[in-house]
Amino acid sequence: MSELFTHISPAWPIIFGGLIAAIVPNNNVRKVLALLAPILAGWCWYSLELGTYGVVEFGGFTLETLRYDAISRIWSLIFIIAAFLNGLYGLHEKDRVTDAAGLIYAGGALGAVFAGDLITLFMFWELTAISSVFLIWSARNKAATKAGLRYLAIHVLSGVLLLVGAIIHAGETGSWAFDHIGLDSPGGFLIFIAFGIKCAFPFLHNWLQDAYPKATVVGTVILSAFTTKMAIYALLRGFSGEESLIYIGAIMTVFPVFFAVVENDLRKVLSYSVNNQLGFMVVGIGIGSNLALNGTAAHAFADIIFKGLLFMSMGAVLHRVGTTKASELGGLFKSMPLTAFFCIIGAMTISAFPLFSAFVTKSMILAAVAEDGHWVVWIMLLFASAGVLEHSGIKIPYFAFFGHDSGRRVREAPVNMLMAMGLAALMCVYLGINYGKLYDLLPFQDAIYAPYTFDHIVGQMQLLLGAIFAFALLMRIGAYPSEKRSVNLDFDWVYRRFGDSLARWVWLMLDRMSAAAGNAWDRAMRGIGGRLYQVFSPMGTLSRDIPSGMLAIWTSALLAIVLIIAYFSP
Repeated sequence: MSELFTHISPAWPIIFGGLIAAIVPNNNVRKVLALLAPILAGWCWYSLELGTYGVVEFGGFTLETLRYDAISRIWSLIFIIAAFLNGLYGLHEKDRVTDAAGLIYAGGALGAVFAGDLITLFMFWELTAISSVFLIWSARNKAATKAGLRYLAIHVLSGVLLLVGAIIHAGETGSWAFDHIGLDSPGGFLIFIAFGIKCAFPFLHNWLQDAYPKATVVGTVILSAFTTKMAIYALLRGFSGEESLIYIGAIMTVFPVFFAVVENDLRKVLSYSVNNQLGFMVVGIGIGSNLALNGTAAHAFADIIFKGLLFMSMGAVLHRVGTTKASELGGLFKSMPLTAFFCIIGAMTISAFPLFSAFVTKSMILAAVAEDGHWVVWIMLLFASAGVLEHSGIKIPYFAFFGHDSGRRVREAPVNMLMAMGLAALMCVYLGINYGKLYDLLPFQDAIYAPYTFDHIVGQMQLLLGAIFAFALLMRIGAYPSEKRSVNLDFDWVYRRFGDSLARWVWLMLDRMSAAAGNAWDRAMRGIGGRLYQVFSPMGTLSRDIPSGMLAIWTSALLAIVLIIAYFSP
């Protein structure tokens, strides 16, 4: 049986499952597909051996659609696990668009991970963009429609930059292979920006906070798993060791802390924490050592699970309460105790408490940074680690389930949601204790790391306890930012407000200039027309009786012109 799946890309069962779900009206059939397609993909993954398969000759190009190596192995596995958890989490929802788009999107991300050339990467890159936007539009409201359009525009731009960069890169190198690219050429720089858009680099990140909180309950959970982690994979494959990524990543870890602390929408808080955790991975890619790249791969694996768990818990709150605004929540642990418990597991994991998965993954990146001597960056990452405890480790569960009692009494989350959260929570703990299972999947087995050392445990607990004390003190003295209805301006103000106003002003000026130019043209044409009328009209100059003296002058002039032409003619 396994030989049947030996050379089949795990992406195809999920993509075909999504295409079938798009045309099947029966909800039960679609839910079976949502669970069965990832299981079949997992079987394909299990049956694969390291190597390159699915080589296709097309239009003079050689496409490698299935490169299965040590790097794509770990990314493809966590994408398959995420696809299954997402399918389980969404069993209660009856929405054909979400069912189909979620599967196609997950399959597209898997296809991108297996791509061995830039053309194949581009095709799956665009497939993820087009399919994922329907997870936003499925919310079926005006805000989601506008956010989806902005999301689609920025991701199509990423695809265009990738394609143009790939063409230039291939022209310079003579190869379409998707290996290390670097920043030594214009093509490489365009590809770098294309990856940076999906990775939510600083100033390119606002699509994430704009779109994720506006998607459906299930859609946001699905979105959190694939796009940004696919971009991390692409950066690792194409730009590992690029020093600029160290500083880009460090900024990514720090700036979201300030926005997340003052944000009222808890799903948007988690969207900022996506940026924060991506920053650690980007720093690891920039360092480029085997330990750092292992840390990036391991943390991406763990992040998909614990970030998905946190989004699941807030999705359950939104499903039952109808809002994730911290100012309108509180006291939900009384009616949603299991959801609160799973949320706390996710919060402790993202905060990197010992015995949880992030403790054994994030520390690998910090160790690699220290080993490389980037102490300023190391301090920034340390600050970001404390910050993530403040906004995701404490703020999310505290204001949603504890804090002031909002008086809301609702039912516990549906059983399928609890099952998905339970499995994710179990994996958070399992990988934190049995970390060797995760380390065995890492691409560079020569990089040895021991997470449970006395220094690491004591140092991490000091950091966490200090952050908890700071939160308690700020709450006690009333200095912690209060949860209230507000609109927090981010860099998207530049193009959504200032840029829009500038574009409108430029359009108005062009319109006025066009009107002024048109008026000047009309005046000129009227002047010329008037002069011609004065000369050629029935009452014009040429129609009047011409005196004999004047006639003689004109005749002499014409005769002189003819004689001159005749004289100079050959």
